[in-house]
Amino acid sequence: MTQTTGSDTSRVRLGAAGAAVTLATLVTNALAYVVPVLGARRLSAADLGALATVLALAAIAAVPGFGLQIAVAAHRARSGGDGAGRLGLRTAALTGAVTLALAPLLTVLLRLPAPLTLLLATTTFATVMAGRWLGELQGDQRFLRLAVAMAVLAAGRYGGLVVGLLLGRGPATCLLLTTVTGLLALPLLARLAAPTTTATATPGAVPTGSRDDQPRSAEPGDPVPRRLGARQVTTACAATLAMLAISYADLILARQLLPAADSGAYAVGSVLTKGALWAPQVVTLLVLPRLARGDRRARLVALALITTCGAALVATAAIGGELAFRLAGGADYLHLADTAPIFAATGALYAVVFMLVNDRVATGARWPAAPLWMATVGLTVCAALIAPRTVTGVLSCALVTAAVTAATMSWLVFRPSHPRTTQRDRTAAPTPQTGVDGDSPHTQTPRTPSRWLP
Repeated sequence: MTQTTGSDTSRVRLGAAGAAVTLATLVTNALAYVVPVLGARRLSAADLGALATVLALAAIAAVPGFGLQIAVAAHRARSGGDGAGRLGLRTAALTGAVTLALAPLLTVLLRLPAPLTLLLATTTFATVMAGRWLGELQGDQRFLRLAVAMAVLAAGRYGGLVVGLLLGRGPATCLLLTTVTGLLALPLLARLAAPTTTATATPGAVPTGSRDDQPRSAEPGDPVPRRLGARQVTTACAATLAMLAISYADLILARQLLPAADSGAYAVGSVLTKGALWAPQVVTLLVLPRLARGDRRARLVALALITTCGAALVATAAIGGELAFRLAGGADYLHLADTAPIFAATGALYAVVFMLVNDRVATGARWPAAPLWMATVGLTVCAALIAPRTVTGVLSCALVTAAVTAATMSWLVFRPSHPRTTQRDRTAAPTPQTGVDGDSPHTQTPRTPSRWLP
């Protein structure tokens, strides 16, 4: 009875954490949406175009921050180790320096005011640096604090822009204000991620990591801690960039290959794709620490939840296609209502792909993003050389690419692997080199994470 009660309590806590993270995500998206809406009403067309371009560049420059978060979260979930401070600072400084070095080129090529491109470097530093603390909270599975940190970061990234636009200021002043709010958010994030005093765990309790103030401690059978290095961050950054590229590739191809009216219609339909893609991403965020520990059951549960969510969204799009397009773009696009489930299915398949890519990154697989880059190339070739130059032609290529990529990633994740020595075997038969875990410090044999049942 005690075990059942503890399990039920854990599920409630995990559900509360999921709801909090979902709310924080909605706050972030709402603030990101408010900025262009206010800009369209407060800025001239030229200033709005400049600000929108800088914000797009900032989104691309923020990719290392997401990669840093994934790498830190996976490392802490596997080993509970630290060592992210210097690496986070180096990653943020390097990204900011590269952005600063490119500022003159961006100013000339994109016809942007110099102050905007210079301020972009500072905002990039703050956004990337935040990835360290978000990763620590995610890896320790302190999800309620993570939700608060996500809201703080969103306020830092967009709060200054919103205030500046409400005050009727120009793009440079708005970006300066958001630089200040972004930098002010960093000490708050550090405070949220700081270790807290924890109570002694109840003997026999099943750990879930969903408690707000209790970071996961190392357990018997954990892999030997390894130092977090640049390679892990680079791998996670490459995977994040690949996910960003493949999710926007069809929209960019539609812009290049279709007439202006059709490319606009495709952009409206892609709203359904992005909705189906990002709706279940909270599942990936919550499950990533367990994926890093090799929890097969958690992987299957996460995949089932994402698949179920995708199927529900596709069915909803099939039933209410006209309503979906009316909400996304208006009555002028109702003739595309029949394509609504195809747009939604493409996003749902990419949601599965993103979860599996995160699984590959978290478990230390080599070249986890390679299938996505290959799929992006394949989509480009198919749309440019084979498919008809129509909305359905490009959309069909996107759907097939998403399905093939999902199948490929599923095979890579679930394929039978070579037998590995278990922790019990390593403990029973220590080697002369170390006598611990059966591994020499110089060997590169991968370790098997311990199973952590929810």
